[in-house]
Amino acid sequence: MKKRHIIGIIIIAVAIGSMIGLLNDSSTYSDFTEAAALKGGEVHVVGKLSKDKPLEYQPEVNANRFSFYMTDNKGIERRVLLLKGKPQDFERSEQIVVIGSLNGGSFIASDILMKCPSKYNDGKQNVAAQ
Repeated sequence: MKKRHIIGIIIIAVAIGSMIGLLNDSSTYSDFTEAAALKGGEVHVVGKLSKDKPLEYQPEVNANRFSFYMTDNKGIERRVLLLKGKPQDFERSEQIVVIGSLNGGSFIASDILMKCPSKYNDGKQNVAAQ
C-alpha cells in the first residue's frame, strides 16, 4: 500500500472514533425515576419549579449553594441542590432543566437551564391568524 492510502485510512479511523465519542457524550432529557436508575450518572431532568415549597439561598453563608423543589414531567417532586448561585429571575421560569445526578433523596445539580417567559409577547399566547 502507498503512504497516501495508509494516511487516508488513519484519518478515516480517527473521524469515526471521534463521532462515536460525541454520540456517547450526548444526553437525553429524563425524569427523576430514570435518574435514580442510573445511580450517579449525569442526566438532564426537565420539570417545573414547585412554587409552594421554599427556596433556600443564603449568599452570606455560601454563595454557591441554592436549593429548591422541582416537579418533573411525570409529577415526581424532589429537592434540587444547585452548586451555583441563584439564577436571576429564577421564580419567573416556565420550565427548568437541571443537569446532575441523584444522590439519596436529593438531586445534585452542577448546572441549570431555564425557559423564561418571552419578553416579546408580554406573557400572552401567540394567537394564529384565522
